[in-house]
Amino acid sequence: MVKLSVIVPFYNVQQYAPDTLRSLRANAREDFEFILVDDCSRDGTPDILARAERELAGAVRIRHERNGGLATARNTGIDAARGEYLTFLDGDDWLAPGHYPRLLAAIEELGCDFVRTDHVQCTGRARTIQRVPHGRRGVVLDPRQAILPADRSTSVDYPYAWAGIYHRRLVDRGLLHFTDGLRTAEDRPWIWRLHREAESFAAVSLLGVHYRRGVATSLTQIGDVRQLDFIRAFDQVVEETARDRDADRLLPKAVRTYCAIISHHLGAIERFEPAVARRLKSLGAAALRRMPQDVLDEALDSMDVQRATRLRRLRRRPAPTGAAA
Repeated sequence: MVKLSVIVPFYNVQQYAPDTLRSLRANAREDFEFILVDDCSRDGTPDILARAERELAGAVRIRHERNGGLATARNTGIDAARGEYLTFLDGDDWLAPGHYPRLLAAIEELGCDFVRTDHVQCTGRARTIQRVPHGRRGVVLDPRQAILPADRSTSVDYPYAWAGIYHRRLVDRGLLHFTDGLRTAEDRPWIWRLHREAESFAAVSLLGVHYRRGVATSLTQIGDVRQLDFIRAFDQVVEETARDRDADRLLPKAVRTYCAIISHHLGAIERFEPAVARRLKSLGAAALRRMPQDVLDEALDSMDVQRATRLRRLRRRPAPTGAAA
């Protein structure tokens, strides 16, 4: 019986994949499987994964015939997973030795739907500990109660899928899959759905995932049109939250977060290609108009002057008819 399935998408990461695979080897156990999803890489990654399939105990290699993006690759892994528990890793990150056995022990002891963990952010040689923005550790709670308050960083603002472990019953309930085709911000609708609809979770002080920032091939570093998928992602967050039984309480948080992300991208607009920058402004203006206007007004009133002014200026911008992400 497979106890843990680890889903690892890879796309053109030949420089980093060997480190990732070595760290998986240092976490292997006879009841673990490692689902290595090659999302149609065009560099040396496929050869590296073919070798790993032979040498890494529990490795299962799957190759996409066309690139589908991180969300779709993770879904492929979820569909193939046989484990009682599932977790994720990205193909350019790595693990501390023995992290997965400790992570599995934590969720089995707590008996909850999912567990969230801290991680180490690695930018060049710098190492920074990033913690789950939730103060109570090792205590099983209702994840819905960890969404608020609206004006503070909470558990839904820490969306990293690989910073945790998830019971298979979440797959059976349709809560663990990602929105197919999202190229960025794919984990935002996902983390919100988990917190609205799962029954139990806990945060634990367990470090083990090393998250590599500043990778040149990462979408967070590329200013092309794929970055604008965050609008589709947050439209989904707002739409689904608006249908929730506690919409009046939760929508202010969803709208405020959406506004903060729009403002963040506008504040760094010089990194986008000129045509993409224009499209960002157009789609951003349309997105503000789609939000519940009374909730948007409250969100803007609660933000600092610089961000509120930037967003109000964008709100006044004429949006082309039929604009969509």
